Amino acid sequence: MHTTRRTLIAAAAVGTTLVRAQDDSIPILDSHFHLYDQTRPQGAPYPFTPNQPPFLARDYPATAKPLGIVGGIEVECSPWVEDNLWVLMQIQNEPMIVGTVGNIDPAHCDFQEFLERYHRNKLFLGIRYGNVWKTQDLVTAINKPEVIENIKVFAQTGLTFEVANPRVDLIEATLRLSDKVPDLRIVLGHLQALPLPTDPRGLKSYSNTLKELRKRRAFAKVSGLLKANPQASFDPAVYKPMLDFIWDIFGDDYVVYSGRNREALEILKGYTMARGRSAAEKYFWKNSIAAFKWVRRTANQLQLA
Repeated sequence: MHTTRRTLIAAAAVGTTLVRAQDDSIPILDSHFHLYDQTRPQGAPYPFTPNQPPFLARDYPATAKPLGIVGGIEVECSPWVEDNLWVLMQIQNEPMIVGTVGNIDPAHCDFQEFLERYHRNKLFLGIRYGNVWKTQDLVTAINKPEVIENIKVFAQTGLTFEVANPRVDLIEATLRLSDKVPDLRIVLGHLQALPLPTDPRGLKSYSNTLKELRKRRAFAKVSGLLKANPQASFDPAVYKPMLDFIWDIFGDDYVVYSGRNREALEILKGYTMARGRSAAEKYFWKNSIAAFKWVRRTANQLQLA
């Protein structure tokens, strides 16, 4: 991977100049992508637009390696419990993919049976729950004793509980869940996608909630940079306030990377390299090990000493 003019511009916008040797030597772990195949006999609930070409495990390396990505974590895009097995079968022969964050609904009466079935597979890293699917709602589920009991059992497995998609009420519910299940390891998915409250009181309340979650060792996944106008180019200055907000709360130790957009990646490289090489290494791969407990499958997937 070479340093482009856009990379230098992005770096300058956050007050630093990238050093090529440092930039190129940092491996990247992409902690969020989806696998799907609408051509299956049963179809697929995602993508939401019909007649999309399949994206399978064998397709992932070609989209990731050119960006310097050495490994990836698949994240569920189906509420169908059988699709956990479909994904595991997909990724077992693609060592670039280090695992999956699946979907088992803790409000389901058979949750513990399904959990027992899947959690013993080393490629099954956790579950995602929140409000992605209409039938799954953490905000209301945390008031049900049976759900809390199931999540307590889940926490004992050491797997990761990822929460998405970000809304203020979901973040607040996640804090209440942490009160009830204090040993639960939490990742806040797509956190940068939630616009900051414009009301000062709302912003303070949101910030305080995130600070409490950070004290409980929750991770923030910064999984891409949204553009208000799809035709516009990425402007590093647009994203700096949000990135500053997240890093001021979570610091260098509790942020994880995901994404395969080159322009966004270059901005995020510039931002983290401005904080120092150690900060960039933590964001791009080291923190993902603590967040998801993945195990290397190839020689270029580094592990902590």
